[in-house]
Amino acid sequence: MDQTQQLPSDTKTRSFTYYHAGPLFTLADLHTNTLLASAINKISKGKFVPVVPQDLEQRDTSPHSIRDQDIRSVLACDLALFTYDGAELDSGTVVEYMIAKFADIPTVILRTDFRKAGDQGEATYGEGGGDPWNLMSSFWPRTRRVVVDAMMGYKMGLARAMEKKNVRDAEVENVTTFAMGGGMAAMQAGEELLSATAENVVAAMEEVLKSPGTIPKESREHIYRWLALMPGFKTGGADDNIEAMLDLLKGKEQKELM
Repeated sequence: MDQTQQLPSDTKTRSFTYYHAGPLFTLADLHTNTLLASAINKISKGKFVPVVPQDLEQRDTSPHSIRDQDIRSVLACDLALFTYDGAELDSGTVVEYMIAKFADIPTVILRTDFRKAGDQGEATYGEGGGDPWNLMSSFWPRTRRVVVDAMMGYKMGLARAMEKKNVRDAEVENVTTFAMGGGMAAMQAGEELLSATAENVVAAMEEVLKSPGTIPKESREHIYRWLALMPGFKTGGADDNIEAMLDLLKGKEQKELM
């Protein structure tokens, strides 16, 4: 290991911001982002503080400004979480992931979609074979993955909840009866799945925090100067953007994230 690349010291008493990236176009997306971010913060006892793009105040709603705000937020955070759900990955989320990797930000990729996807087949990569997404998003350093079969987890949780409520099979004759007898059980199953997923994400965040940075110390300032110019921000000007980016770098170094 490069002598300049030191593992972080005790991080138990510090808090870290993380960028909560993923689709945010539907009621399901917006609701799940909010619930999962809250659960992660609660389970980590406030250690991991979410920055959720859908909650960012937008003074300028032009596409360029919205993009800039998201990029600046990714770069400003200590870690990042990327939801990789869908038969095709959300392109904006993938771009944000790559920006995080350019900046050497510790990241976690979460997939809860039980559908098989990607082009890795049975390639060996961690437990369970290849990643269920395009191989170009795999194998990057300082990244951990959390793959959850949401449907299976929900069904198992529902069965446990229904058993506790002693709902007999004979009572489950149609959809209406099931909804009346198992509505609370369904809610419990959903909450259990959400909590278990958040616990896995927090564990992955704790693990990735321990991974050493990949940018040599002598190269950090040059790379972060380039990151200030590379996106072509609409506002700020070159000098101001460079100064802001170097301030971010200093903060990351003080938190021993680099």
